[in-house]
Amino acid sequence: MCSMEISSGHRLNSATWSPSPHFDQRPPAAVPELVVIHCVSLPEGEYGTGAPARLFTGRLDTTEHPSFADLLGLRVAPHLLIDRQGEVQQFVAFDQRAWHAGESAWCNRGGCNDYSIGIELEGDVHSEFTAAQYRTLQPVLLALLQRYDLGVDRIVGHNEIAPGRKPDPGPFFDWQGLLSGLARSERPGPR
Repeated sequence: MCSMEISSGHRLNSATWSPSPHFDQRPPAAVPELVVIHCVSLPEGEYGTGAPARLFTGRLDTTEHPSFADLLGLRVAPHLLIDRQGEVQQFVAFDQRAWHAGESAWCNRGGCNDYSIGIELEGDVHSEFTAAQYRTLQPVLLALLQRYDLGVDRIVGHNEIAPGRKPDPGPFFDWQGLLSGLARSERPGPR
């Protein structure tokens, strides 16, 4: 498992930087307290199209596929996207509020975008994720947990903060394997 680090500018050292306009400042004193796992594919169930990154950077042509029509004017971005090969793109610095969670609440506290980090996995709720994605996700999460002093109980699915509205990452996401791997891994020392 490769080591990942987060810079003083709140960017992941191994990610391709693709800045999004879909973010703003976190509220005063708000810091990352939660990591939200999502999944995305555009069109649904198709991978490697580049469409999610174009959506997150405000460059998606919604006429290029009939299923994109309802995305017209949508302003959304996670902090990170991990593609099927395990490559990472970062759209928003972790100290900024990315617009990824929508209407949401965690532990009876609304507005999850204010205090969370969003990670999209290229995939859908009807399919398994790749081994490469898990090999990347685990060290990414370890770096985030260390940098922002979070426990594994602060890693949730989009479905947990928006129940009934969002099903991702879905039943094929291997929570047990991921959490077991995190538990076996040594957390890096202070930076």
